Amino acid sequence: MKKIEGIVLRSIDYGESNKIITIFSRDLGKFGAVARGAKKPKSRLASVSQPFTYGHFICMIGNSGLATIQQGEVIDTFRGIKEDLFLTSYTAYIAELLDKGTEDRNHNPFLFELLYQTMKAIEEGHDPDILKNIFEIKMLTVLGFHPSLDHCAICGSNHGPFVFSIKEGGILCERCSHHDRFSLKVQQVTLKLLRLFYYFDLNRLGSINVKDKTKKELDLCISAYYDEYSGIYLKTKRFLQQLDKLKE
Repeated sequence: MKKIEGIVLRSIDYGESNKIITIFSRDLGKFGAVARGAKKPKSRLASVSQPFTYGHFICMIGNSGLATIQQGEVIDTFRGIKEDLFLTSYTAYIAELLDKGTEDRNHNPFLFELLYQTMKAIEEGHDPDILKNIFEIKMLTVLGFHPSLDHCAICGSNHGPFVFSIKEGGILCERCSHHDRFSLKVQQVTLKLLRLFYYFDLNRLGSINVKDKTKKELDLCISAYYDEYSGIYLKTKRFLQQLDKLKE
């Protein structure tokens, strides 16, 4: 029996009255758990088993298989996210990326803090597009990828201007840009933001205003990199793209 601090990434129905929830915890990493009777409206586990709920979970945990939740205490429901379709969609994408990009029971308190700080910033009204990009960039290290964003991926020069090369895994200087004729010729501010997001501490997040053109270039670079290297397909990404069309 353990008391675990965590955030619910997703929840699926199991049988007539139960749910299986995926929790990302501070101390244990990601794990699955059965919440018996959670589908019943009066269940004491109904609220704590909802997606994006941050709470304490009293669980029976073995060495493998699903845990069983005995009790739960809500710390934060992130109600502001759940009541907004757009914010829910961004958070669902972040949760799915975290779920698909991590192994079960892999201890990573930094990643838990990143998830919590990202969700908190989304609810507080910070730009969800930028927060999504920051989370995506920081997840690359977790996935084992280290794009070259400080200097040219080929010669090591830190003198710009640069282009972004998916093939070479990072930025290329003018002298080396011919190595990739399909490199992305984006604004220099876009490349600076990619580098900033890679090292950025979300605890220091202030007001970040990014032009629409730069946002599109950020998405272009990050999406292309993920498509080439990660092998991760996210259902929520397509839905986000459809929502973006509605906003336009």
